[in-house]
Formats: sequence, C-alpha cells, structure tokens
Amino acid sequence: MNFISNLNQKFSTVVDEVHFLNMKLRLLTLFLFSSTLVALAQTKVSGYVFDEKEEPVPFANVVFKGSTEGTITNEEGRFYLESDETWETLVVSFVGFETLEIPLDKRVNYNLRFVLKEEASSLDEVVITTGKQSKKASENPAIRILKKIWERKRKNGLNQFKQYEYDQYEKVEFDLNTIDSALIKSKLFKGMEFVFDKVDTSSVTGKTYLPIFLNESVKKVYGDNEINEKREDLIGNKNSGFSNNQVIIDFIDDLYSDYNVYDNYLKFFDKSFVSPIGRTGIQTYNYVLSDSAYIDNKWCYNIIYYPRRKNELTFKGDFWVNDSTYAIKEINLQASKSANINWVKEIYIEQEFEVLNDSVFLIKRDYFLSDFALNKKETSRGVYGKRTTLYDNYKFNEPKDKKFYDKVVYNYDADVYNREDDFWENNRLEALNKDEKGVYKMLDTLKTVKKFKRLYNLGSILASGYVEFPSINFDYGPIFSTFGFNEVEGVRLRTGGRTYFGPNDLWRLEGFLAYGFGDDKFKYGISGKWLLDKKSRFIIFGGNRRDIEQIGASLTSSTDVLGRSLASSAVFTAGANDRLTNINLTNLGFSLEPLRNFEIRLDGTFRQLRSASPTFSLDYIDPESPTGISSEVNQFESRLSLSYFPKRLMTGFGVERKNKNDDFATLFAQVTRGDRNWFNSDFDYTKVQFSYIQPWQVGGFGRLVTSVEAGKTFGEVPLALLSVVPGNQTFFSIYNTFSQLDWYEFVTDTYTSLHVEHNFNGRLFSRIPFLKKYNLRAIASIRGVWGELSDENIALSTTGNPVEFPLVAPDSRVYYEYSFGVANIFKILRIDFNFRGNYLDNPDARRFGITGSFGFYF
Repeated sequence: MNFISNLNQKFSTVVDEVHFLNMKLRLLTLFLFSSTLVALAQTKVSGYVFDEKEEPVPFANVVFKGSTEGTITNEEGRFYLESDETWETLVVSFVGFETLEIPLDKRVNYNLRFVLKEEASSLDEVVITTGKQSKKASENPAIRILKKIWERKRKNGLNQFKQYEYDQYEKVEFDLNTIDSALIKSKLFKGMEFVFDKVDTSSVTGKTYLPIFLNESVKKVYGDNEINEKREDLIGNKNSGFSNNQVIIDFIDDLYSDYNVYDNYLKFFDKSFVSPIGRTGIQTYNYVLSDSAYIDNKWCYNIIYYPRRKNELTFKGDFWVNDSTYAIKEINLQASKSANINWVKEIYIEQEFEVLNDSVFLIKRDYFLSDFALNKKETSRGVYGKRTTLYDNYKFNEPKDKKFYDKVVYNYDADVYNREDDFWENNRLEALNKDEKGVYKMLDTLKTVKKFKRLYNLGSILASGYVEFPSINFDYGPIFSTFGFNEVEGVRLRTGGRTYFGPNDLWRLEGFLAYGFGDDKFKYGISGKWLLDKKSRFIIFGGNRRDIEQIGASLTSSTDVLGRSLASSAVFTAGANDRLTNINLTNLGFSLEPLRNFEIRLDGTFRQLRSASPTFSLDYIDPESPTGISSEVNQFESRLSLSYFPKRLMTGFGVERKNKNDDFATLFAQVTRGDRNWFNSDFDYTKVQFSYIQPWQVGGFGRLVTSVEAGKTFGEVPLALLSVVPGNQTFFSIYNTFSQLDWYEFVTDTYTSLHVEHNFNGRLFSRIPFLKKYNLRAIASIRGVWGELSDENIALSTTGNPVEFPLVAPDSRVYYEYSFGVANIFKILRIDFNFRGNYLDNPDARRFGITGSFGFYF
C-alpha cells in the first residue's frame, strides 16, 4: 500500500461556505476586483476518485510519483494538486484498494476521473473504517502515538519555559477568486480593468485569484508562564491604501485570532472546531498511521486523520510527530465540507515547527487560508482570506517585572503605521512576491478612480451607518435610525450627525432632531465628550435630550444621554405600545480608567418625566400640590458607576473606542442617590444595582451566555422612578428581556433576575438524520425574575386616575419563561418559540409567542 509522505501536504478543493457580511463593508467593497491568468506551476492536475460502485472515495492519497508532493481527496472524492516541477506520473492509493498509476501527458490535466478496484489479497486483512474506530492503543498504533502527545503536551513548545520572547511577522491578504471573462467585461469594472493584471492561481485550490488587499505587521512578543501574562508591542503596520483604517486592521485581528493546535478546541470565526491533537479528538476522528521519515534529521511518524461524522466542526488532514519528544513537526488541517459554518467555503491551515535542539520544537510558520463565499457551488466567486505568520529570534528565561506586562499604549503612533520601505526590507521574515508588491501600487491607483471612490463610499455608509463629509469633518447619521413608529408619535423621522476628524478624535459632538407626525412635536438631543488625559482615560461628558421613550425596557438604567431603546420605536408590537414617557434629561459627569478594563463613572442627572399618552398615567400623590396629585416628576440624581471587563480588548486611542472581542465578562455596580435639595427635586431615595454578564465557550457544545441582575430602591418613589421588569412586546428576540411580559406588567423596588441562553451551534441537529443537511442550530433559553414592591410605593402611585393599572410584583413566586429556538434558517434568520411558565391568570397574559431576529453569523 502506498501512503502519502508529504512534507508540505496540500489539500484538494473543499466546499464549505461563508461570507463575512458582518465584516465592515468597506473591506467588502474592495473584494469586487479580480480576474484570471494562466497558471504558473509546471504541473497541475485535478479530478475525482471513485470505487467500482461509483461511490466517491474520500481521503484517498494522490501523489506525484517519485516525490513527496501530494494531497488527499475531499468528501466528494475530489482533489487538486500542483507542483513547480514537471511530473510524468500520478499515483492514487487507499487502504484496501489497488494502487493506480496514471501517466500525465500534459502539464495541465483537469477534471480527470479515476476508479479504484478492491485489492483481493487484502480483503480479509483490512477493514476500512468510516464510523467508529478502536480507541485502544494496543489495536491502533496511531492512538498509541496520540496518547504520547497528550502526555508531553505541557513539555513541548513555549510551555516548558518560565519566560519567552520572540519576533513575529504577519502578512494578511485578501484575494478575489474564481474570475471569468463575464466579470472582467462587466460594467461594474469599466474604467478599472487594470486591476486584473495581477491574477494568479492558488496552489491549494487551483482557483484563479487577484490580490486586492494586503496588511503587514511586525511585533515583539513577550510572555511569562509563571504569572500567565503576555504582551505584544506593535513595531510596524502597513496595509495597501488604507494606512489609517483601524476598522479593517481590527477585523483582521479578530478574524484570525491566535490558536494552539494542542488545545482540545480551536476557535475560528466564533466557532469551536475539535482539534485532532486534543484529547477530544479521539471521540471525533479516525486516525491512521501512514508513514515515517526523517524531517530535519528527526525521525517522525505521519498520521492521517478524518472525521467520523458529517455536519460537525471538524477537520481532515495529517500531521508529522517526532518519535522521541512526541512534538508536532508539521500539521495540515482542512475544514470538513459539511462543517456547520456559514459564509466560509473552505478553511485550510498549515503549521511548521522548528527544531531548536533535541527536546525543543517551536512554531516557525503558520499559514491560514479561508474562502469566503455566498454559496457552496464550486464555481461560485468568493474571497480568499490568507494569513501567514512567521516567528524568529526566540529568547527564554529572561524575567521581567510584572509591571512590564501592565503597560498600555495610550497614544496613536503615526510612525508605526507609516514605516519606510527600508524598515520593511529589514524586518520582513518572508519577502513579498511580485503580486503582493503590486497590491500596494494597484490600491494607490484605485483611490484616484472616481468610480471606485463611489463604491468605497457606499460600502463605508452601509458599514458605519454614517454619510461622511470629510471636507467639513462631519458625519450625517446614523441613517438606520431615520424611520420609527409608536402609538404616540405615529410615524417618526429623525436626522442627526456627529463631528468626525478621525477615529482617534480627542473630543466629539453629536446630536439629532426628530419629528413625530402623530403628536406633531419636535424632539432633540445633543451631547459632547472630551478626553482630557489618555493615560487614565479621564473624560468629561454632558448633554441634554427631550424625547419620548419606553423607560420600562431594561432593569439597569442607561447612562447614555442619546441612548434610546428599540421598544421606543417598534413598528409592530403584541398589544399597544402606548405606555411611553416624555423625558427631558440633562447630564454632566466624568469617567476614568485607573486600571486596565476597570472604569469609574461619576455623573449628575436631572430628569423631568411625565406621561406621553392619555392612556398611560405617571400620576402620584403629592401633598404639596394644590390638587394633591402631580403628573410630572422632577428629579436630580447623582450616580457612581463601577464597571469591570476582564479580558476585554479595545481598539483606538481617542475619546471613543471599540471592542475588538466579545468573549469577555461584564461586571457592573451602580449607586444612585436622589436628593430633594437639588433643583427642587421631588424625592429622596437611594438605588443600588448590580449586573453580571458572562459568555462561556462550552467546548464543542456551543456558547452559553448567563446574566444576573439585582437591585433595590431605598425610600418611597412613584412609578416613574421604580424598577420595571423589562417586558418585550416587539416581535424581535432581545436578550435580557421577557418575551411573554407586557411593558409595566411587573413593577418592583427590589428585584433579582437570571437569564440563561445556550446556542448549541448545530451540535444537536447534526445528529438528526433528516435535519443535519440544513445546518440548523438549536438554541435553548430560560429566564426568571423575582421582585417585590412595598405598600408605600404602591399607595404613592394610586391616585384614582381611570387609566391607572394595578402595580404588581412577582413576589409570590419567581416568574419564569423558557424558549426553544432554531437559528441559521437561510443562514440569517433565527426564530424563538417562547412559553410563559406561570402567572397565567394575569390579565391578558400571553402564554405563547414567537419572536425572531436577523443577523450574519459564521
């Protein structure tokens, strides 16, 4: 039997789709440029491998005879292979079949078809495993080697050193692929035909591609395993035509996050793939000991692996492992075609490890290719995302003070993003090829083309929601808030904008003007913020807003002057959306970040609150009023807020920053003091609130999100100042709300709530035969709240107004509801089926409801 012994194994085209519409559309605009050219390799061959029953043979070995250059067929039996050298014979083999040798008469041979015959002499000796495989090391030598890898896991790589540091060079490229003459001649590219001069052919998939974006970075990385700290210093960054576009750079960083093949799960595109090297791999993959050979004077074993089941987040490929240290020398991973991931047609990974001495293997090169596309057709156009990372100049056991790892870069260093050519010539660990060099020139030329500018601006508007006017440093928007509707305002139109000199502005002003055709009234809001000290992130802020809002949409009150809940403008609702409030809010305060990801905020707010609807009352008993009843609350509040975001990563250096990741916890505590002695306020009270939101990646079982909220108000306050359990009468699935509760159905002055939601990411549906082909994802959720309301506060808001409703708290038992959802319908739609658990005797209680949401997720 002939097996593949390939040092740089390349895999055939696999179809497994994804589009990254959630990525910023600025980058998407660029992905519309590319074309085809003649291949540069000396030998190219593609085709299919079948057995005598016309069934595809997956994971068959395909190799140029006399070489170590080869590949493995995909689940459909398809392969693609190319070489810079000329080869005359192709060898196709698989366990239990006769080896097939095919002469290659031409340099380029596409869509060949091979049939393997069963090997009669081995029928009694070989069992081809397509399902479960023996886990016993005594029965499978590959499993015996795998267990040795687990034993030595923490003794290999950087883990065996107390401290480490190294140089890192990273190159990220995006290419438009599968280009044909129709695309080249289309009106879209008229006047921009020159972009097709740099077309090449992928050595992995055999598709033509055109490089359209290139980003390079040089970093110095430090780490300490004893205190579990790591620091990265960015020395230089360069990208083609967009040196100041931090959005693109951050998207790339998040898209291609770091991973360790020794871990049980590898996270890509917010999904956890089962690692073939991890302990969980034995439950997911079949392993075959394929070959052994010397690599860099080290004897290594070659193991081929492939998934047992379809529709799971798995890979196929092979790896070389040293026979004494059991360290990985090389590994190739190619995502299974049936993996439940959207918008990504293919994922291919290569890692090479360097031998420093007899016992030290360290990563030397990491190559990651993903093919983003809208559908799974092999001929469909897509965008390659390619990341190449190289490591060099390792140093070990040179300890540094713990304060060294606490350093935060506070200033935007323009020099880092504008290094001269000499810097890159000296610091690149891998030279650019001619096509990559051409990307910089091409993008510089494109920026001068008016048609491209229009396309780029359109993508920018859709991505940010703002229309840019750079000549006056002003952005108009957000355009997605232009239209709204509720029972009071009727149709609502909104216009607004913000100052914008650049992403790292030290100050920013923004505002809006809105008009409701139903109440015939204008609303407005204006706010400003100024970053006074970058090191402590000392910011002063303030603003004023007059508007109509649904203030019963969240338990933890917002401190955003211009913030407005979705419930305030929901076009369609279950029942009337008329319990709205006229709000006049003025806010002034400051915030600072004395420690990384720990924020302190102190502010003062004056609010005037009154009902916006004749069918809703905020009246309360007021002995000082001539009528004994007041309809408006005038209240000053001082607020101290503490927020902590462990493991949060931020981008930007200005007054506004953006989150780079979403897998961090959020802890929030707030004390609010209402004082009658300020601005003729109406009430004295103290409100204490706490919330904790935690996402959990549960290995291959998906993502769990939990949140806990608690609060208490000390003192007597009317309905307008109480804590309303957030109902949800919209038809959207909104986290941290109760889908089967109406707004103001439960009102509290003391509360505790819990929300638990788990997305199984296809883990359940992939086990159901008639459902697994649809790549659906199951979601389960349960949420509950307990609260109470004092008799004094009930009496304070009981005035006899005919539109009053009884104030009720869930104090006799915990109110709960649960839901079962199906996500990834048509890749973008999620539907939740919500069930009310108790309090079914409440007036107009909604026992069952359906909500949904749209989104672009991998």
